[in-house]
Amino acid sequence: MGRTNRKRRSTLANRAIAASAALALGGGGLLAANIYASAGEGKTSTRNAQTTAASVATIKCPDVGQKLTSVPRRARAGVDRELATLDQQVTEAYKRLAETRRAQAGDPSYVNNAILGPLKSKRVATIERISINIKRAGGKGPKRPGNLAGCQGVPANPPAGGGQGNNGGQGGNNGGQGNNGGNNGGQGGNGGQGGDGGNGGQAQNGPVAADFQDITTVQPNGGAKGVGANGLPANGDTGSTGTFTTSCGTNENENRNSDNVIVAPGVSNGAQHQHDYVGNQDNDAFASDEALAAADTTCENQGDKSSYFWPVLRVQDGSDDIDANAAGGGQDGNVGKILQVSEAQLKFVGNKTSDVVAMPTALRIITGDAKSFVNGLNNANTNWSCTGFEDRQLTDKYPICPEGSSVVRTANFQSCWDGQNIDSANHRTHVAFVQADGTCANGFQAIPQLQVRLVYDVDAPQIQNGQVRNAFAVDSFPDQLHKPITDHNDFINFFDENTMNEMVDCINSGQDCQ
Repeated sequence: MGRTNRKRRSTLANRAIAASAALALGGGGLLAANIYASAGEGKTSTRNAQTTAASVATIKCPDVGQKLTSVPRRARAGVDRELATLDQQVTEAYKRLAETRRAQAGDPSYVNNAILGPLKSKRVATIERISINIKRAGGKGPKRPGNLAGCQGVPANPPAGGGQGNNGGQGGNNGGQGNNGGNNGGQGGNGGQGGDGGNGGQAQNGPVAADFQDITTVQPNGGAKGVGANGLPANGDTGSTGTFTTSCGTNENENRNSDNVIVAPGVSNGAQHQHDYVGNQDNDAFASDEALAAADTTCENQGDKSSYFWPVLRVQDGSDDIDANAAGGGQDGNVGKILQVSEAQLKFVGNKTSDVVAMPTALRIITGDAKSFVNGLNNANTNWSCTGFEDRQLTDKYPICPEGSSVVRTANFQSCWDGQNIDSANHRTHVAFVQADGTCANGFQAIPQLQVRLVYDVDAPQIQNGQVRNAFAVDSFPDQLHKPITDHNDFINFFDENTMNEMVDCINSGQDCQ
């Protein structure tokens, strides 16, 4: 464990560069860009463009990775590297968007000509390389790369409205998948801060006052999606009702990096935000399955070498952390003091209607979507609450907790597996959530459902005159503006065979084991 921590600090030191004044992600003034004006708007097109685009906050691009549902195995490493390149291109374009407000205000065509146009050209070339990688391995690459390459501006105040798509939380009141957007207006209305046109936050790219809600004003809505009484599957009084709890600490040794070995293997800073790791201690972008299987673990049960990781939560109180000038930290707009988790509860539960089967070694599962602010809510899976108020959950807001109450993040993972693959090209289609009746569709098999509950002791943010002070937020890609809807959680199974069999037996026989 000591070696890994030293490696982390060395990596941060190697990545660190002098803090750049150019990364003033927001600054003063308004964004003005001819993004929405069409050629048919006539004499008022420039004025309309400036008025409409004055609140543009970030850039929205098609998520190419989610479109790739079939990639030959021998092409995946190259494809994943190119997908990480696409992410970096968006980040660079977003930073330029934030750094050139004065130029935009004086030229309504600036964003299209100087930012979005060049970005599209770079993306076309990268998507073409993805297509070549896939075709060389015998697959079919994306058709018409140009259709996936174009990006657009996203306003700071998107139209209010309910969520489109599913939360992804297993269960819900009827035992099916809950809907993320219904509780609090979905994605809409949480982008702006007062009337100043700024993006807020210590790094000026979020969060903003509208990203927070007093938990005491939320009506009870049944608790986190997918969790019934005692943490069992909703309405899960039949089927497999046992539980298996593993205790892996709270990352006391500060094992963190900004990699993601699932989405961007072999790419340093592939996540562009810091992750907390518990369990397996060798998880970075370059870790092989063999290395992960042989690594140390922080879990009390040494039969559990699984990797559990999630984006860190920071408080933006003006202080800095070790990565203030490093990639994944300050260079990517993730600033402030990283908060230590006070509780990290890792529990596996059963299926409402059937027994569960063992997870295969090295199974990867991602729940939630780090890009859901611009992608939409189809893959979002967020539950924010406070201790003592966990029957009230927020999906698109951070909670403001009363004195004596702590912030709670809950993630309930997919629990249906295709029976064959430990991963898929888009890292999603090999697993799924249960249907409304609790069963798995398409011949998928029920596996133990991982439920992660994280608790943080953090002072409540103060909101005055539309401004937020001492905000907290999850780390995110810069263009996602630290929205709460971007929270996500990752898991790689490295339980040994005996311990996994013990888990399955406990769950299927209705026991509570740890």
